[in-house]
Amino acid sequence: MLFYFGNAMNNHEVYIHPSAIVDNGASLGSGTKVWHFCHVMPSAILGKNCSLGQNVFVANKVTLGDNVRVQNNVSIYEGVICESDVFLGPSMVFTNVINPRSGVSRKEEYKKTIVKKGASIGANATIVCGNTIGQYAFIGAGTVITRDVPNYALFVGNPGKQIGWMSEHGERLHFENGTALCPGTGDRYILQSGAVKKESKV
Repeated sequence: MLFYFGNAMNNHEVYIHPSAIVDNGASLGSGTKVWHFCHVMPSAILGKNCSLGQNVFVANKVTLGDNVRVQNNVSIYEGVICESDVFLGPSMVFTNVINPRSGVSRKEEYKKTIVKKGASIGANATIVCGNTIGQYAFIGAGTVITRDVPNYALFVGNPGKQIGWMSEHGERLHFENGTALCPGTGDRYILQSGAVKKESKV
């Protein structure tokens, strides 16, 4: 991982737009791009090949894995961990305190929110803090997540409810007798005891 301090110079490893601010101490992996009017705070860690769209804020102690795509107008607050290959849609929202009050300091009460590998969160969705979004889960636009989301689950609505399952390729899965094929790749998925897993290839 490469380390850049302040508003780092652009080179073939990392691109930082001149209007962006990357504070001293932030860690940016090779191939990462930070676009217009972003702010990355000192102890944030971004992996390789990440992309921060316009007007993105990344707080202290946030960790983004490799190949995380953050669309415009997203604030990622302290307590959030995104594993590799996560997609954060435009203007989606994270929180980090359950019961905020302007006159009460709760900086020691930030709750951890984990977005597992490959998950996608749609535009204008809200993720209430303290929950985990499972691997390759799909959160529909405008959804409000108030509880943990299983791997491969498709959630929509307010409050968010599960209406199905999604493949790693981002296709709706339709199970018959406990199995489904991804329409995009032909990969086989197994539904057993309320959980989905991808069948390993020999």
